[in-house]
Amino acid sequence: MPVTIRALAESDIDAVVDLSLRAWAPVFESFRTAMGEAVYRHLYPDWRAMQAAAVDGVVRDAGTRTWVADDGGRPVGFVAVVHHDATHGEPDSSEIDMVAVDPEHQRRGIADALIAHAVEEARAHGSVLAVIGTGGDPGHAPARAAYEKAGFRPFPQVRYYKML
Repeated sequence: MPVTIRALAESDIDAVVDLSLRAWAPVFESFRTAMGEAVYRHLYPDWRAMQAAAVDGVVRDAGTRTWVADDGGRPVGFVAVVHHDATHGEPDSSEIDMVAVDPEHQRRGIADALIAHAVEEARAHGSVLAVIGTGGDPGHAPARAAYEKAGFRPFPQVRYYKML
């Protein structure tokens, strides 16, 4: 059965949180390597609990639209989008706030389909700009490749940390 993209249901939330933790485990390990142990532990003392709460909060937020990639009635990926009006710093834009695919389902075009769906939803909403942010660390390399494949252009930013 092919994967379909549909609106998030309340009953999907636990599965979406769980798959996001599996998907982002390599990213947080990359953070540990890139930041060094002391900074990493300071910022992410329990990354799983912090990330679970962040995902849960985003997908439940009334101002966020979330869709899941459904494989036989089970979410295997998700994308969350926030629309911004003319008063926002990036006016009349839609921001892909989060996107993740369960590692067991990666490399099958699901992320591409979720990103394309989010972009089409942004266009239908009337946004004139689509925005997505990600890390420059090695753990985010697959995300950067997916975004560039979808036509997004990177704007490099650097953030430095130093424990005092």
